[in-house]
Amino acid sequence: MPHPTIRGQSYALKPAPSPAENPLKGLVPYARPAPNRFPHSMEFQYLPLSDLMLGMDQFDWSPMERLLDDIASRGNQAVVRVYMEYPGKEKGIPQFLVDGGLRVHRYPNTNTAPFPPTQVTTPDYEDANLREALRRFIAAWGKAYDGDPRLAYITAGLLGTWGEWHTYPKDDLWASHKTQAIVLDAYATAFRSTPVLLRYPAGPDHGAQVENANRPFGYHDDSFAWATLETGRRQDDWFYMSILNSAGAQARNKWKSHPIGGEIRPEVWGKIFDSPDQWPDQAQNFHECVSVTHATWLMDTGMFRKQASPERLTTAITEVGRMGYDFYVRSSTFQRNNESRQLDVTLEILNQGVAPFYADWPSEIAIATTAGKIVSRQHAPGFKLQGLLPAKTPHRRSASIPMPQSGEYFVLLRVVNPLPGGKPLRFANVDQDATKAGWLTLGKLMVE
Repeated sequence: MPHPTIRGQSYALKPAPSPAENPLKGLVPYARPAPNRFPHSMEFQYLPLSDLMLGMDQFDWSPMERLLDDIASRGNQAVVRVYMEYPGKEKGIPQFLVDGGLRVHRYPNTNTAPFPPTQVTTPDYEDANLREALRRFIAAWGKAYDGDPRLAYITAGLLGTWGEWHTYPKDDLWASHKTQAIVLDAYATAFRSTPVLLRYPAGPDHGAQVENANRPFGYHDDSFAWATLETGRRQDDWFYMSILNSAGAQARNKWKSHPIGGEIRPEVWGKIFDSPDQWPDQAQNFHECVSVTHATWLMDTGMFRKQASPERLTTAITEVGRMGYDFYVRSSTFQRNNESRQLDVTLEILNQGVAPFYADWPSEIAIATTAGKIVSRQHAPGFKLQGLLPAKTPHRRSASIPMPQSGEYFVLLRVVNPLPGGKPLRFANVDQDATKAGWLTLGKLMVE
């Protein structure tokens, strides 16, 4: 019986904008945002350590479970930060530590602009019991949640005001390098899958921050488009790109392997997507900030607080679309492999964004009828997108699948979101979803 054969078939695929709600990237509102304000695939929330840790080895994960399940119910993944001190909030420091003798400092925090000063409570970060509690909490958190598909990113938190790793203007209350290192060591051990991001890049000469450029973490710029770009002024040496460059080449290249996130500064919420003549004086160009930081995601309230004007919405969707990864499959080729008697599929893939795709998500390739019914599919390790860097020249990737019987088919590709009901990763192609929702059509396969 003759084997099925094909004529070599190649396709030039047409580009199209990819959606702003692609997973693991884009703008991130606080949990439970108003619906239909801006497309998104993640939601952010703070959690107080005091709600999660009731004793040195006693943990209550129910607040975390409620949060993750609630966010996942909307097809989104969570960005979480656990804190001990937050201006205006009573919760944070576990009560068992205070009862055990932990000293705390209460004072009005004046570093809350553009909002009024409010009361904050800072613990003694050099307390031995506190250090041990942080080590045990991170270990237990990682054991319970590392790799959980509901959890997209963790910002390290725990130390400093808002968990932002500073106690400005009370710098004398800030944690020592020893305490910081305990926390970072614990995170590096506990979280091998879920990315952890730090507030400040730090080389050996930073001073306030322990060196972290050689540690397996990303960064988050929480004054994005306000204190991001270098200005050359000495008073601005704390701006993100200034400290990143000072931290050295390892820190500058961190984006190639670890995600960069952050938060758009409150002073420019929403406004940063308007014309420059409407920006506050200190505002910095969003497009340029994304380019130099290689930002993948940013917390934001401006686009979710109220309905944006059509002009603001259009600009935001365009600018957010280039954050993180943005994959366009430029061409596909189908060829029968005479030795293996399988079908070889070769793709040219362009990453048009500013950063790679960091997650280890599997890719699948499928054969579908022209009516859209999938007749076979399998994992395609050769099409894994993890780590593909932005470039003007395409990445070439290949995979082999069993040859179907004679007939006309479509060849499909998708990246599998491990979150049940999670938003699919969509390519910047006209034929995304053309044959079947969530799949990219690579072309027609004619088997004789």
